[in-house]
Amino acid sequence: MNLALMVPLTERTAVLIVVALLFTRVRAFRSILNQQATWREKALMVVIFSAISILGTYNGIWYQDAIANSRVIGTVVAGLLAGPWVGLMTGLIAGIHRYSLGGFTDLACAISTISEGLFAGLIYQFRRNRSKKIGWTTALVVGFLAEWLQMGIVLLIARPYADALALVQAISIPMSIVNSVGIAILITIIDLAKKEEDRIGALQAQRTLQVADKTLSYLRQGLTYDSAQKVAEEILRTTRVAAVAITDTRSVLAHVGAGSSHHVVGEGITTEATREVLSTKEVKIAQTKEEIGCRETNCSLRYAILVPLMRRREVAGVLKLYQDRSRKLSAVDLELVRGLGNLISSQLELAELEKQSRLLADAEIRALHAQINPHFLFNALNTIVSFIRFRPEQARELLIHLGEYFRRNLHDSGGYVSLARELEHIEAYLAIERARFGDKLHVEYDIEAGVERFTVPGLILQPLVENAVKHGLLPKREGGTVVIRARRKEKQIVELTVADNGVGMDVDPFKPARDEKSAGRQLSGIGLANVKSRLQSIYGEPYGIVIESKSGSGTTCTIQLPIGVNVSAQSVHRR
Repeated sequence: MNLALMVPLTERTAVLIVVALLFTRVRAFRSILNQQATWREKALMVVIFSAISILGTYNGIWYQDAIANSRVIGTVVAGLLAGPWVGLMTGLIAGIHRYSLGGFTDLACAISTISEGLFAGLIYQFRRNRSKKIGWTTALVVGFLAEWLQMGIVLLIARPYADALALVQAISIPMSIVNSVGIAILITIIDLAKKEEDRIGALQAQRTLQVADKTLSYLRQGLTYDSAQKVAEEILRTTRVAAVAITDTRSVLAHVGAGSSHHVVGEGITTEATREVLSTKEVKIAQTKEEIGCRETNCSLRYAILVPLMRRREVAGVLKLYQDRSRKLSAVDLELVRGLGNLISSQLELAELEKQSRLLADAEIRALHAQINPHFLFNALNTIVSFIRFRPEQARELLIHLGEYFRRNLHDSGGYVSLARELEHIEAYLAIERARFGDKLHVEYDIEAGVERFTVPGLILQPLVENAVKHGLLPKREGGTVVIRARRKEKQIVELTVADNGVGMDVDPFKPARDEKSAGRQLSGIGLANVKSRLQSIYGEPYGIVIESKSGSGTTCTIQLPIGVNVSAQSVHRR
C-alpha cells in the first residue's frame, strides 16, 4: 500500500468535485434531480459526466505504467443520479478513452469503467423501485465497492499478473478511500442542489399565491388597460424586480417601475424581445440590453424574462419582468414569472368563458339551463352516497360522470360540438341513470361510421334522451330500451333519432298543458321546444324535431340537419 498517493490523489479529486459543482448549475442537471429529464437532457448528462470522468483520468497520477485516478467518480455518480443507461453510456465513453491511453491495464480499466457505471445505475434502479433515497452513505458504499470491482477486474485481465498484483496492492486503499469519499461528497452537493430547487419552488409558489390573492378580481375583466395596470403594480410590490410590463398583441397595456418614461402605456410594442415571444409563443430570457431590443439608448433595463399569456391556445399578450444594473434576474424570478404567466392565462380563459356566457344568456339558453333538474342532482347524489361504502370505485366513476354532465350542460349549450362529443355527454348522463335503475334501463347505439365527426349544436340530443328515460321508460315497471341512431341521408343530410319503447304519450310537448294531469307528461317540454327553436334559428324553418308517439307504444324523436352548413367560428367552443 502506497500511502504517499493519498495527498496528491485527494488534491486532484478536490479539483474534480469543484468542476462537478459548477455543473450542478446547469438546468438539465436540475431536471435530472426532479426525475423529469427528457432523453435529450439525459444525453447531455452523459456528455457532462463523461467529461468529468475523462478529466479524472487526465488528472490522475501515472504509477507503474498505470494511472491512479478519480475516473470512477464521474461514472458512478452518473449511474446513481440517472440510472443504468446514463451510467453505462458514461462508462463506455470514459472506458474507451482510457483504453486509448495504453498501458498494461488499459483493457482492464476500460472494462471496469463500463462495469462501474452499470453497477451504480442498477443500484439507482433498485433503490428507486423501493422509493428509497440515495444518500451519502449509500454513495460511499457504492463507491468503495466500485473501486474493488475495478481492482478485481485488473487482477483478472491485466498481464503480467505479478505487475497487476503489485499495482493493486499499492493503489487499492488510497483510491478506494479517496474516490468513495469524493463520490459521497458529490452526492451530498447534489442533494443540497435539490433542496435549493425545492426552496425556490416553495418561494415561487408563496409569491404566486400572494399575487393571485390580490389580482384575481382584476383579471375577471379580461386583459384591459385597467386590469393590466393593477396586476403589474401588485407584481412589482410583491417581487424584487425593477419593472413589470404587460402587453396585448399590439400595444403596451401597463408598465410600472424603471423605464416607464419611454415604455409608454398605449403605444405600440417597441422591444424586439416582445415581438419574438408573440411570434414563437415561448418563454424568452433576455440576458443583455441588446437582447431586450429597446430603442431607447439610455434605458436602464438590462435583463428580462418574458412569458406569453395564452387564451384559447393563442397568444393574447406578454408578461415581462425586468431587472436593471443593480441585480440580475434569479431562478426564483424565472419560476415566479412562469407561474404568474400560467395564472394570468388561466384567468383570461375564465374571463373569456364568462364573457361568452353573458353573450349566450338569452331566453332560449336560460330555458335550456332550467333543464338541469335539481331532482336529478339530488337523486344522483343519493345514488352515489349509497355506493360509497360498498362500491367506492363505482361511486368515484359516477362522480366523474356527474361533473362531466353538468360541465357540458353549462358550457356546450350555446355553441357547436362534434356528434362524438354530444354522445359523450349523453353517456355521462346515462351512466348515472343506469346506476340508479339497473336492469330497467337499456341503451343501444346505432351510429354510422364517420357520422360522429359532423358538427352539431351542443345539447341537441341530450334533452331528447333525458325525456325518453324519465317520461318514456321509467314509468314502466319493467323499464325498456332507448335506441340512439345517426345516419347520413341523401342530399347532404344527417338524421339523428332517439327512440324508446316506453309508455308513449297522447299530448303534444310543444303545446301548453290543458290540465294538471297532462302537465305531468310535459315536464321536458321546455327543453324540447328549446331544441326545436334553436334548430330553426340556425338552419331555417324546415328543420326541427319530428315526434311520433302513441300511448303504450313508445316515442321516436327525429332530427334532420344539413351537413356542411357554415356557422360562426366564434360560436364553436374550442377546447
